Amino acid sequence: MASLPSVTNWTTGAGGEGADTASLSEALASGAAVGAAEAEWLRQLLQAGDLSTTSPTLGLPETSPAPSQPRANLTNQFVQPSWRIALWSLAYGMVVAVAVLGNLIVIWIILAHKRMRTVTNYFLVNLAFSDASMAAFNTLVNFIYALHSEWYFGANYCRFQNFFPITAVFASIYSMTAIAVDRYMAIIDPLKPRLSATATKIVIGSIWILAFLLAFPQCLYSKTKVMPGRTLCYVQWPEGPKQHFTYHIIVIILVYCFPLLIMGITYTIVGITLWGGEIPGDTCDKYHEQLKSKRKVVKMMIIVVVTFAICWLPYHIYFILTAIYQQLNRWKYIQQVYLASFWLAMSSTMYNPIIYCCLNKRFRAGFKRAFRWCPFIEVSSYDELELKTTRFRPTRQSSLYTVTRMESMTVVFEPSDSDNTKSSRKKRATPRDPSFNDCSRRNSKSASTTSSFISSPFTSVDECS
Repeated sequence: MASLPSVTNWTTGAGGEGADTASLSEALASGAAVGAAEAEWLRQLLQAGDLSTTSPTLGLPETSPAPSQPRANLTNQFVQPSWRIALWSLAYGMVVAVAVLGNLIVIWIILAHKRMRTVTNYFLVNLAFSDASMAAFNTLVNFIYALHSEWYFGANYCRFQNFFPITAVFASIYSMTAIAVDRYMAIIDPLKPRLSATATKIVIGSIWILAFLLAFPQCLYSKTKVMPGRTLCYVQWPEGPKQHFTYHIIVIILVYCFPLLIMGITYTIVGITLWGGEIPGDTCDKYHEQLKSKRKVVKMMIIVVVTFAICWLPYHIYFILTAIYQQLNRWKYIQQVYLASFWLAMSSTMYNPIIYCCLNKRFRAGFKRAFRWCPFIEVSSYDELELKTTRFRPTRQSSLYTVTRMESMTVVFEPSDSDNTKSSRKKRATPRDPSFNDCSRRNSKSASTTSSFISSPFTSVDECS
């Protein structure tokens, strides 16, 4: 995914035996793309050293030691018409625009509103940042390189281009994994303390450090090569194709198979717990509200994970098959297959904000606020309240108001000549204890009650529904 050029096929011309080095230079200058199939013809044509063209697999290189072979005149069989290039440009441009704008709004919704600053949402910020960064810094550059077959961006950006995509994908998938583990701990073992803000930041920092370490070889071995009329960006592995294939398998396992396995197990257990049946005895309204809220959060995250898995699966299958069956690189439509699989993989960066907006009322309220300047977007008073820290709502049981956590509630009793009347008022004003799922009342003799556990009926236990 680092340098993601288009797939190019070449055939030998009539004057193959007698052609000299200038034939290859002219062919390279004619605009041939460096892609998966280019490794095949480079293995047959180049005599000098090891030249590794960059394969579009998460920036994975394809090392190509060049045996001594007769030089040949070459013809590019994959020249796209202008209308097809325009359609692909529109498709890729839409992905970048939606991904960058949507994920930046998600980051703003969470960081600008105290009510949204929860453990789960901090991981969503990390996920949104990595998706927006990859869409902004890699997708269009890769597509331009694929269309023009020329690296315009210099040696330093070549290293970044080969390095950052693996880092961003690793950060994205392990942010989802951290959310899955956090949901598992909160639902399966709710008595254990949750991650603090400091611990959450440490986990996020650790994810990025591990991502940097995994992608570092891509940066270390990245090179640019100036050829007659053309510049290439590629990764040159010291030990050739075998080392490339090993690294390829390691990356697929670490950024796809292993985290999806962990999330599959945790969400299966959580799903059985939440949808498998109700806890006997806990039949009060507050319990059902909390259960419904938890189901919504888990459902949203399961959809996010499944979307990621579906988007990246064809991408990985494509490169595994073309590595095993190299004759596929010469298939007439292989370039279109590659561009389609790459577009689907990159589109995974734009779906998450849409999912949040559709399935979460607070994110939906945040998107309405962000687009309130549009004439057809109306922000209601309920939407305004959704993102506020403090809200009041009268209850049927008493004249008190339920408030969000960390707010004080004071009950003032009016003086009365009758002790019975005073006792009756005091009994009616006693708040309910949420520590028992709102199913029992707390006895209190004080005239003033301050609590940090009283929550709004709109507020879930996890503050993220």
